[in-house]
Amino acid sequence: MAKNEFDLIARYFEHQAVSRRDVVLPIGDDCALLAMPEGSQLAVSTDTLVAGTHFLAEADPVKVAHKALASNLSDLAAMGATPAWVSLALTMPKPDEAWLSGFCQGFFALAEYYNVQLVGGDTTKGPLSITMTVHGFVPQGEALTRSGANSGDWVYVTGNLGDSAAGLALVLGDKQVDDPELRECLLERHYLPQPRILAGQALRGIATAALDISDGLVADLGHILERSALAAVIDVDTLPLSAELQQFEPDTDRALQLALSSGEEYELCFTVPEQNRGAIDTALAYSGVKATCIGQLRAGQGITLMRGDTALDWRLHGYDHFSE
Repeated sequence: MAKNEFDLIARYFEHQAVSRRDVVLPIGDDCALLAMPEGSQLAVSTDTLVAGTHFLAEADPVKVAHKALASNLSDLAAMGATPAWVSLALTMPKPDEAWLSGFCQGFFALAEYYNVQLVGGDTTKGPLSITMTVHGFVPQGEALTRSGANSGDWVYVTGNLGDSAAGLALVLGDKQVDDPELRECLLERHYLPQPRILAGQALRGIATAALDISDGLVADLGHILERSALAAVIDVDTLPLSAELQQFEPDTDRALQLALSSGEEYELCFTVPEQNRGAIDTALAYSGVKATCIGQLRAGQGITLMRGDTALDWRLHGYDHFSE
């Protein structure tokens, strides 16, 4: 039984499969010492997941850990960065050995897959929450940002949209499905997102702007539009929907609205100039991820949703932590 903070760290977090050469001094000191590769910039992102807000306290800790790390790695993917290190601050009401064991199983499995080494962090007593800071590298001057888009650029998304919202509805009991395979599939897509690391790297030099979809397409695309001072026209009939989402929500309009507003998708939304459109399929071929063109940027403000020649009056918004 772990007796104190240092016992917890030693037992659960010091021993891991990933041991990178660029980690000069790992866990165990006041700071980790890390070596930056020449010609690279450091990409850093921090996210917090709180029980009752991002996950249920009784949720499987293996899946909670995967989701927590994947959501952070997705930020690196959006910048076109290569993941390297992560620090973890874990707050728990009490040292729950069974929960910690499951959490570490999910955390280190994903960390090993992406060759990410845990280099530090903290454990404290309090309401259950998880804060991670991920670090990655991107070649000097090649990072994808939100502010580089131009009028006339085409808007793309990776993967399918809406599945995470469907999975969340099942988690919360807002809707039920009779098919156990459909239920398990949608729950997995909510709890076990796959950060689009290879896709983000492949889009360097092709995309003009990018971000990951964490609060919903409408909300997140709005960040690109704001930073690039542009508007967007989206053809809703081009939105990529999975067969499972359409089975979950047979009403096409409602399924499309889920695709536009679903948070925690962790797909990439990116913009591409006309001259680079032909390079997208080749660039993404090794990532195993499809990309779908859903609209175009233009001068102005805001997002216009279109079906053919008809503008739609769908009042949608993404997730806001402080909305009433």
